Amino acid sequence: QVQLAESGGGLVQAGGSLRLSCTASKRTLSAYDWAWFRQAPGKEREFVARVRSDGTTYSADSFRGRTTISKDDAKLTAVLQINSLKIDDSAVYYCAVTEGWGTQSPRDYPYWGQGTQVTVSS
Repeated sequence: QVQLAESGGGLVQAGGSLRLSCTASKRTLSAYDWAWFRQAPGKEREFVARVRSDGTTYSADSFRGRTTISKDDAKLTAVLQINSLKIDDSAVYYCAVTEGWGTQSPRDYPYWGQGTQVTVSS
């Protein structure tokens, strides 16, 4: 069982930036595909960005151009940088991993962190 721990959430003003980190508890035979999702109250979990084991990245349309996702396999860590934060970005942000093929669907990811709250104020 892989455990994930997110950090870096908090309160930030609109227009600001945040750097979210996620660390996995163990290494497996396969490198992970990592992804970030978010969920606001009363809304479904929403894909933000992913980085595959080969390093290729993809961000959702609403985040493209203002997010960077990266990973460090040696440290078992993935990082999501979000710039130009908007009030609507307020949500709990979740990290997820899979040893398989990760897409934009939460169903692809068997391992999830507990989430970190991001609150964007005006």
